[in-house]
Amino acid sequence: MLNQVRGQVWIETVVYTLIAFIMIGSVLAFVKPEIEKIQDKAVIDQSSEMLNDINNIILDIGVPGNQRLIEVGLKKGNLKIDGAGDKLIFEIESLYEYSEPGENVSKVDGGIVAFTESQGKYNLITLTRDYGEAYNLTFDGQDSLKTITKSSTAYKLLISNEGEIANKITINMEVN
Repeated sequence: MLNQVRGQVWIETVVYTLIAFIMIGSVLAFVKPEIEKIQDKAVIDQSSEMLNDINNIILDIGVPGNQRLIEVGLKKGNLKIDGAGDKLIFEIESLYEYSEPGENVSKVDGGIVAFTESQGKYNLITLTRDYGEAYNLTFDGQDSLKTITKSSTAYKLLISNEGEIANKITINMEVN
């Protein structure tokens, strides 16, 4: 009789433990995607600030020959320096829907245009800053596309004024 009581206690303990694990798993299944969305929104907001910081350096760099160094930290997403299109582009794949999918949304601060493209479960969010009218962006002196990927350490981006050619100021960028 005593062994049956002990056996019943162990069975109840195992059943209650399994029920607790199932409840915790259920909560995590719903909460984890929401936490990821909040984290991605923070990354997008920080990246928008980073694009504005780079923009402020480009606008304030002054006379030809001046250089400025900025640290660029990318924990998630990619920063593209498009020399051919004279654009800075930040892209991130996220559960978060930053703007209405398929429509460009202009942000007042810094002239950044946000675009969200739905890709099934995830969204590709693109923040773009166009310099085509007044500046000629180059990377290592060439009109090429450079993609800076996520990294645990910050990149050092050297921004320099190379002078004016054909009514456009040439801004060269290098990653150190």
